[in-house]
Amino acid sequence: MIDLDDTDRAILRALAADATQSAGAVGRALGLSQPAAWRRIRRLEEAGVIAGRRIDLDSAALGFGVTVFLGVKLATKGRVSLEDFERAATAIPEVQTVQHVLGLYDYRLRVAARDLADFERVLRRRIMTLPGVGNVEANVLLSEERRPGPLG
Repeated sequence: MIDLDDTDRAILRALAADATQSAGAVGRALGLSQPAAWRRIRRLEEAGVIAGRRIDLDSAALGFGVTVFLGVKLATKGRVSLEDFERAATAIPEVQTVQHVLGLYDYRLRVAARDLADFERVLRRRIMTLPGVGNVEANVLLSEERRPGPLG
């Protein structure tokens, strides 16, 4: 674990808001020189605090207007391996994330669909046929607030 100071946290907040910023832009916003900002960003990357930079796609603009979270309880944990379920679930293009969780369900899936009819097709033809699937509970996303994470 790396000790973060206020400047490190400010850099992380700036990059969480816009990961495309250059070290120079981050430095100007925080009162640092470009080399100082670059060194700090590089240190955060090397320590694994910055695991990567991603673009945020607008699902609705791409034609995927419905997002559904599924709680999946495996019916036959002893007969199907978790790896088999995870491999099959991640192969479904509409499944955006596969999370192994502790609680009422074994997995939580985030599924993007064009509309509810498309989601029903994905559910019936792809998700319900995954190895070991038992109970499934669906929660349709109504709205979402994005937060940069625990930056203190």
